[in-house]
Amino acid sequence: MWLGNPLGLKKNKNKGSISKTSHKLLKKKRKSSMPIYEAAVNNSKVLREDSGRVLQSFLPTNKKTKVSSRKEKKLCTTENTGKPRAVELTGLERNSKQHVGPSLRSVLQELGKVQNSKDRATALFEWFISPITSAEFFRNMWERKPALIRRHNTKYYDGFFSTAEFDRILREDNVQFGINLDVTSYTDGVRETHNPPGRALPMVVWDYYNSGCSLRLLNPQAFSVTVWNVLCILQELFGSMVGANMYLTPPGTQGFAPHYDDIEAFVIQLEGKKHWRVYNPRDKSEILPQFSSANFTDHNIGEPILETVLEAGDLLYFPRGFIHQGDCLPDVHSLHITVSSFQRNCWADLLDKLLPAALLIAAEEDVDYRKGLPLDYLEYMGVQNADLLDPRRSSFIEKVHTLMRKLTEYAPVDAAVDQKAKAFLHDCLPPVLTPAERDHSVYGAPVRWENGHVKDCVVKLGKDSKIRFLRGGVARLCSEGDACVLYYSTDNSRVYHKEGPKSIDVDAEDVDAVEYLLRSYPTYVTVASLPREELDNKVDVLVPWRKPKEKRVKETDRGITFYHNIVSIDGS
Repeated sequence: MWLGNPLGLKKNKNKGSISKTSHKLLKKKRKSSMPIYEAAVNNSKVLREDSGRVLQSFLPTNKKTKVSSRKEKKLCTTENTGKPRAVELTGLERNSKQHVGPSLRSVLQELGKVQNSKDRATALFEWFISPITSAEFFRNMWERKPALIRRHNTKYYDGFFSTAEFDRILREDNVQFGINLDVTSYTDGVRETHNPPGRALPMVVWDYYNSGCSLRLLNPQAFSVTVWNVLCILQELFGSMVGANMYLTPPGTQGFAPHYDDIEAFVIQLEGKKHWRVYNPRDKSEILPQFSSANFTDHNIGEPILETVLEAGDLLYFPRGFIHQGDCLPDVHSLHITVSSFQRNCWADLLDKLLPAALLIAAEEDVDYRKGLPLDYLEYMGVQNADLLDPRRSSFIEKVHTLMRKLTEYAPVDAAVDQKAKAFLHDCLPPVLTPAERDHSVYGAPVRWENGHVKDCVVKLGKDSKIRFLRGGVARLCSEGDACVLYYSTDNSRVYHKEGPKSIDVDAEDVDAVEYLLRSYPTYVTVASLPREELDNKVDVLVPWRKPKEKRVKETDRGITFYHNIVSIDGS
């Protein structure tokens, strides 16, 4: 059965293909039974240094909170099931201690001073899940089991998002029902969506809310600069798109049926309270699923492994495949944001791109794959012949196994990874530039129209000028047929896939220079150090649209007009 052509594989030089030639070009060049975690914290500061890298002075270290085994409290016992058992870990004087950390605003301000955007992402995530460290989280919880972080600090996530900001967005922005906003309800086991057509005007939206409906803003990052900034920083940590949904639920109601998702979910409680129940995957096939489930009812999901009430400042993490449902207490509303990542980002998704490419290359290079099937294979193969005792069956099956084993020799792994990277750069949000990044890029250029003339349009780029890419994850050099293309994200829309992928064709002689820049990040390097023979050629790498050379504006001192939306210049 033909499964499609996910890599755009062709035997010509068209864009989007991985051919034999490009493959050679690239050559050149949970299973855990541990308990659910609840972090009970003291009054110490929490952001740690990870991987031995010193980030910024505002990121202090702290000692691990010691938890006595005598303080463990079982929430739900699932003995002899082999599935995670929910255990609440309580700390000393748990109810009297409050976790106080730096505000989100101060964290983002300080992170703007961090040169390496990957360090920036690690530091933000440390604050995000504090007091659990990222090392502990990825070792013990990621893709394994839920984690509940209680802070007893309703202001911990202040400034991230609020109902007041949501109200402002409804009034000032063009929010569309079904595209940006869903109106939902879940009553007597029935989940319903109540989206009318057109713009979500405040009068209509708040009337639905007063009638007991939940409101889900599907892409708050398109309307909130703070949410956009947080997500675009975190995506460099995950190497996968980081998205968000906002959920506003009236008191005493529930907006969604029990279900599981195909993403890693971080539930951030911003206002009010919400009662949550989390359930184990029902069987092995639902562990780390590639797709979200249909709606369930209470009778077919078993007993919860975790039942808790999230308060403002708390965080609940659960991996994809864990069934969950949340409902509001009768006396208070709930506002939370679910931050998500790792959708369709597993080994099977990579192999989905790799195997068709390997088969195409194998069929092109190895005659064994092009030899005809036996004339009589339909007589002894197929489901109707599965129980047939015929020696020809074993010979046929062994031949298939041999060809599949040999297929690994033709697997263009790097090219398939590049296709995943290309998709990621198309998926992800554009960066919110720090003041330093803006000042040293085209976005902070002083060029303007003044008194009938263009002013400050030229920046001299000489051999001693220092350059680098704006961020570590902002660009990726990929093989496309017989060519190389640099994909980048700085011009992406804040709305998912509103526009096509952004890219620049890279000449073969410029590939080494672009690779050098990519690998040098976060260090600034001089133009003279680029692996190209002449200065003009080095500049061509950075200003590809400045061709043909005979039309280029000449500058003195071997400088030249220079700006590009993915490069930073002279960061000293």
